[in-house]
Amino acid sequence: MLLPNKLEGIGWVMYETLRRMVLSHPEVEFYFFFDRKADPKYIFASNVKPVVLFPQARHPFLYIWYFELSVARALKRIKPDLFYSPDGYLCLHTDVPSVAHFHDLSFEHFPQDMPAIDLWHYKKYFPQYASKAQKIITVSEFSKKDICDCYHIHPDKIDVVYNGANEIFVPIEDSQKTEVRRHYAHGKLYFMFVGSLHPRKNLARLFPAYDLFRQRCSEDIKLLIVGEKRWWTDEIKQAYESMTFKDDVIFLGHLNAEELHKLTAAAYASIYVSYFEGFGIPIVEAFRCKVPVITSNVTSMPEVAGDAALLVDPFDVTSIADAMVKIQDENLRQQLTKNAWIRKENFSWDMTAKQVWESFFKI
Repeated sequence: MLLPNKLEGIGWVMYETLRRMVLSHPEVEFYFFFDRKADPKYIFASNVKPVVLFPQARHPFLYIWYFELSVARALKRIKPDLFYSPDGYLCLHTDVPSVAHFHDLSFEHFPQDMPAIDLWHYKKYFPQYASKAQKIITVSEFSKKDICDCYHIHPDKIDVVYNGANEIFVPIEDSQKTEVRRHYAHGKLYFMFVGSLHPRKNLARLFPAYDLFRQRCSEDIKLLIVGEKRWWTDEIKQAYESMTFKDDVIFLGHLNAEELHKLTAAAYASIYVSYFEGFGIPIVEAFRCKVPVITSNVTSMPEVAGDAALLVDPFDVTSIADAMVKIQDENLRQQLTKNAWIRKENFSWDMTAKQVWESFFKI
């Protein structure tokens, strides 16, 4: 997932965590397994040795080949003290102590959101990975309980390590906000969604909620969608095509970190109403920019948001629309951003990298 200009979600977790880990421990030799030629920007220091393994793992059958054959052979040759998987995939055919970083088990709860072949692979192998790992790291107390319940794993085997957010996410001046809005939103205020356009990100309800909001509010506030349409299902497409105000929805695709920071910091509010998340990094990014947040009252999101966001029922279009209306109240906006500025201190990549490293030594 460490691909130039394509980092999303877990890719950012890998980048931020591994970079800090490598630089903090020059006495340790790291081998990074790639499935294609490594970009030099991801070889963080001289104590990193890139190893390119065949094949390119972009299909469940290739995942099996990659991890059970290629990774197994590489581990046998290198004989490392530890194998750490930042995306949870392990090699079942190795005696090397293994640590799996699980981000969520959404496929166990919403199998309909996953292509059949991917679902088969996840449901067959992730219970085995959970059993195989000497230690599991996950990103929230919610996810820890979920892993324990789904796979009957003892809680002592699982460490909770929160994600962080990029340090470039900071508030910007009003003049900069005006320029960003002019460039991206026709000079208008905007709600901002960021994430992969996957069914569980709940765009199929966000679109009609935005329509309902616009019908109830005379102000022309746009809706900006940041993320690639790799999971653009018929349900999402139909929800969009049925909109009255679809011309006010602006799709921006994938953005680099600098662009994403500016867009987040200039947003009227961040709206992140997924119906299942292991964590939710965009919530913390908005906190760091002093931007009010609307997010869901299910899974990990209340745990991450605390008292610093407006919580909604993600399955209720009216609940989402009500929050979009409510967040126009200036006193509420000030209280949320005040709370968010305090809450953001609970999340940093420095703490993430440190706690992941400490988990290794609990084996």
